[in-house]
Amino acid sequence: MALAGTSKVVLGCVAFGIFWVLAVFPTVPFMPVGRTAGSLLGAMLMVLFRVISPEDAYAAIDLPIIGLLFGTMVVSIFLERADMFKYLGNLLSWKSRGSKDLLFRVCIVSAIASALFTNDTCCVVLTEFILKVARQNNLPPQPFLLALATSSNIGSAATPIGNPQNLVIAVESGISFGQFLLGVFPAMIVGVLTNAAILLCYFWKYLSVEKDQEGGQPAGPEVVADDEVTSHRFTPARMSHVSSLNPDDMDCISEPIIRSNSVRSTSANENLRSRSVNSEADIQLAIKSLRASSMSHEMVEVSTVTDRRDEGASSRKFTRTASQQRSVIIEDSPPSPDSNGEKEKEDEVAEKRWRVFVWKTAVYLITLGMLIALLMGLNMSWTAITAALVLLALDFTDAQACLEKVSYSLLIFFCGMFITVDGFNKTGIPNTLWELVEPYSRIDSAKGVALLAVVILILSNVASNVPTVLLLGTRVAASAAAISHDSERKAWLILAWVSTVAGNLTLLGSAANLIVCEQARRAQFFGYNLSFWSHLRFGVPSTIVVTAIGLLIVTSY
Repeated sequence: MALAGTSKVVLGCVAFGIFWVLAVFPTVPFMPVGRTAGSLLGAMLMVLFRVISPEDAYAAIDLPIIGLLFGTMVVSIFLERADMFKYLGNLLSWKSRGSKDLLFRVCIVSAIASALFTNDTCCVVLTEFILKVARQNNLPPQPFLLALATSSNIGSAATPIGNPQNLVIAVESGISFGQFLLGVFPAMIVGVLTNAAILLCYFWKYLSVEKDQEGGQPAGPEVVADDEVTSHRFTPARMSHVSSLNPDDMDCISEPIIRSNSVRSTSANENLRSRSVNSEADIQLAIKSLRASSMSHEMVEVSTVTDRRDEGASSRKFTRTASQQRSVIIEDSPPSPDSNGEKEKEDEVAEKRWRVFVWKTAVYLITLGMLIALLMGLNMSWTAITAALVLLALDFTDAQACLEKVSYSLLIFFCGMFITVDGFNKTGIPNTLWELVEPYSRIDSAKGVALLAVVILILSNVASNVPTVLLLGTRVAASAAAISHDSERKAWLILAWVSTVAGNLTLLGSAANLIVCEQARRAQFFGYNLSFWSHLRFGVPSTIVVTAIGLLIVTSY
């Protein structure tokens, strides 16, 4: 395709340049509107500048990809509600044998989860948990955050539903889910293990630092080079449970039923000396325990109650009412209405637990069925949409609450990006540049594969991986199709592998990296700032080595 007219080329470059700046740097000072608005702005400029017609703009939107994205988002939302990611998080710390074992688990679990549930979702739900585990075990957060981000990117390369660029490749190439998995999965496994080995070598000294048993601080030098986030926003819904209370803070607790007094027993049993009773319900609980241990008809007396508000001015005696005394007497009488009420509550709780178990099982089985359908080669977009609709139907509630969690901004971003990239292709610039590189980047030679990988690697970090796939996909496939049909499929798999792993090169190379960075910085009580340079120091060697090893495996498929 030859270059278009001068005005069309210039205006198309302006529109694409604005899209690129806002997509890579969504908070630029002169227009901090974000990626979604940036993609829509680029699409609008392409139409206003008459680089692309309105009809062609609508046709440029790839509905199968949008449908596949929507379906996988809904399924991921239900998996999160079914505590799938909570179980994955617990798996990380279950019987962990130290810092190195924990780091290896983070690499494996995040890679597998990303292949099945997308890398962005994995990073959103696991970042804060991993950060909390590292902080509580007095470990440096940086290696674990890097392990999560890089392994999620590598793992997502294994399946078409692992990341957005793979969705584009699977739809455009027509490669089935099974063929995609067989072609990239071995490279993913070796890549994750290689990345884990590089992480262990890079941070071996810091992970080997023993904890100071007295002070709880590392005995060696401080390994956190980045600025710590010392101020955290309090969110009651996300507040961690409190294991202990400061006695000095007890004065702030309001009086519930018996005026919030601290009750001390002066009975002969020393174990009851520190027991406090805050309400009549607690007294009844204590009476029930005494009922089970001794079948006597004694009346329990609670004495020496010190009023905290009077600051120890006087002590008072509690005397039980007649109804309270009768509750202590054990008689062979029919169960009281209260006992029946408690039994009904227990039955209700058991029934709710059973419903939750059945619902979670249904979610897991439907997700498994979706994966099996994808492996059988059924249409990926409609398979994901069907699974999403079945989950919504089985929820038996208004779907609005669930659908509100779908990232519609991402779907809109893709629509705008499809239009912008298609308009840029109509300028003829991408095709002209590719004609200069194509003779030297044919995949029938090792040098050609290496040059193609370098082009994809650089362009993925300059223009982002999804636009790179949209710009290069059909051209790389057409060049390889001239060699053989198998070469065409191999070219698509090479594009999928390199464009995905390229996200590990810099912090801006992948949305998953930015998610980990932002989630860690804003984490409650355990905040950490993962800087651009700390990621780059590890990302460059890891990306080069993992990409090279993976290419050897993918090209041999």
